[in-house]
Amino acid sequence: MDIHFLGTAAAEGFPALFCRCAHCRKARRLGGRNVRTRSSAIVDGVLKIDFPPDTLLHVLRDGIDLALVSDLFITHTHMDHLRAEDLAMRLPVFAHGLDGPLRVYGHDAVVRKCREAVGRPDPERLAISRISPFQTVDTGTAKVTALPANHDQDETCLLYLIEKDGKRVFYGHDTGLLPEETWERLETTSLDAAILDCTNGNLPFTGGHLNIEAVIGIRDRLAKAGALCGNSKVVATHFSHNIGLQHDDLTRILGTEHIIAAYDGMVLTI
Repeated sequence: MDIHFLGTAAAEGFPALFCRCAHCRKARRLGGRNVRTRSSAIVDGVLKIDFPPDTLLHVLRDGIDLALVSDLFITHTHMDHLRAEDLAMRLPVFAHGLDGPLRVYGHDAVVRKCREAVGRPDPERLAISRISPFQTVDTGTAKVTALPANHDQDETCLLYLIEKDGKRVFYGHDTGLLPEETWERLETTSLDAAILDCTNGNLPFTGGHLNIEAVIGIRDRLAKAGALCGNSKVVATHFSHNIGLQHDDLTRILGTEHIIAAYDGMVLTI
């Protein structure tokens, strides 16, 4: 299984869109892995998680054929995870030569936002479906189970457990400390990789997102439960510019805990 990290920043990007702080100025100067766009990932080129406003940039930068993506799972409606209006670019006039529909999955608020943006489109182009916590979708190439997040009390935010070709990956952001019902599911499985929210870096834990300390705590609880083994990978992503840590800083700090600091364009093979 190849997990291609398209974006690894929080909502504002890193460097942030309008920001002139020292951290953003340094990231602009250094470039490379210090430049982060809004978070998303593709699994084996066909299964995508989230649809941020930087999707066109991701496609152009990384040479992605987005028409190959058959299934799109949305975590929640915050603007850095769902630019629903761009889904209309898959409809007639805007897109040609497509082989089948893009199947979009999300909870109530996601379905509502997508319907508002594109109406009820031709199901041969775009199919929008509601997915509930603990529901499993068999896409034909993978099984994806929705798990509750702890992120925004005004909507049902989801995390995803992805099972494909005998491998299991937990896609765990955006979220704060995991709900106990999510733990009950994770502690009874074995994971080849856990991808975790690290928005707050070394800043204090704030509730709706994790920091490095919380990421380590989740890693340790997964390991204690036997959900992680010696070959399992733990990846931190979704970094805010406010943490003041460039990529080398994150690699140094997280590396001591054997946690991978994701960067835009990184491909993790498990």
